[in-house]
Amino acid sequence: MIIDGQAEFRSLLMHHVTTHWPDAIIAAYDPVEAGYLPDEFSGAGNDIVLLGSEVGDRDGLAVLKQFCKTPGFPAVVYFGHRKDEASALKVGASAFIERDQIRHDALTVKLSDILVSRRRVSTTGSLFVGDARTGIEPLIRGYRFIEKLGATAHSAIYLAERESTKGKVVLKVLQHVPDVSDSIGAFDRFLQEYELIAEIDHPNIVKIYDLGVGDDHAHIAMEYVDAGDLKRRISAGITELDAVRYLRQIASALAEIHAVGILHRDLKPGNIMLRSDDSIALIDFGLAKRMRLRMELTDEGEIFGTPYYMSPEQGHGNGIDHRSDIYSLGVIFYEMLTGQKPYRADTAMAIIYLHAQAPIPLLSARLAKYQVLINMMLAKDPDNRLQSAAEVEEWL
Repeated sequence: MIIDGQAEFRSLLMHHVTTHWPDAIIAAYDPVEAGYLPDEFSGAGNDIVLLGSEVGDRDGLAVLKQFCKTPGFPAVVYFGHRKDEASALKVGASAFIERDQIRHDALTVKLSDILVSRRRVSTTGSLFVGDARTGIEPLIRGYRFIEKLGATAHSAIYLAERESTKGKVVLKVLQHVPDVSDSIGAFDRFLQEYELIAEIDHPNIVKIYDLGVGDDHAHIAMEYVDAGDLKRRISAGITELDAVRYLRQIASALAEIHAVGILHRDLKPGNIMLRSDDSIALIDFGLAKRMRLRMELTDEGEIFGTPYYMSPEQGHGNGIDHRSDIYSLGVIFYEMLTGQKPYRADTAMAIIYLHAQAPIPLLSARLAKYQVLINMMLAKDPDNRLQSAAEVEEWL
């Protein structure tokens, strides 16, 4: 249920929810036009209430407090101004989001986490356990949790220790929640991710140790890569020689996955890790798929990936092949050399437009010897690009 006095804000929240959960049933309520909800309103029949701070001449925090003190009231996410955050959480909001700073990924992750948590509370059995440092964590035999590293809408990433070897690993855990409409597809994609990577043994691709599947979750245990990601390294500044060395290693990893029929589809600096010996480890094949598989796990034309690194064809929902990954690699190489992304804009759609229409940016005179390679990787038409990742290595 969405409650707010601004029609545009209600529509915005509805768009975010239905984009992620197309089958969601949403009740929108305008407290200004329809009047205040009675004190006995229990929220019954709703999984989550999205409450905005614009509720007419009443105080939004007072309405939130009324909801949260009602026994059995569903989880409430409060959308207010930054100064309201501490008060909103104190009176019982399950989450607070600044209403003028809504990011789709962050919103859907929070909503998914709330749905998963509600399911854990209502389900008998001991799939999840409490931990003072990390909150509620999945109970997976053979591993001791150390800390939570991050989360997406469907999965969480943990640093853990293998009890058998005492070595550190990264656990990627997917919560399978049947009452969330997209979770079945996400679960299938998660299992496919393991199958794709497990076939590969390459020095620049993350090593996979274990797969486990339960009724409500699946997990992948993989190599712990402890020197941070390429995104952080770019922010600190990369030398020309290191940029070329990293490019060689990433291209080598891409050549390997392309050779067995795999596309990455979400190549970006955040998915490229560095080991302590400064070698590259390509990770996160959550968007990868075999070229030979039909589009049975996603709808035709659905856009996956990150706009800053998307090829023109991917950004417009057209068919893609391995040359789309080469385009993304070209964007990363440009960013490693210059510290800047080749195309920037205020919205995702504007960035997608620039990838398709804007000229390929020129490197400085000092880096001009790489311009031809950049041009061949960032060509708008896939037919005009380098035709394989192996050609990148050959060119270098």
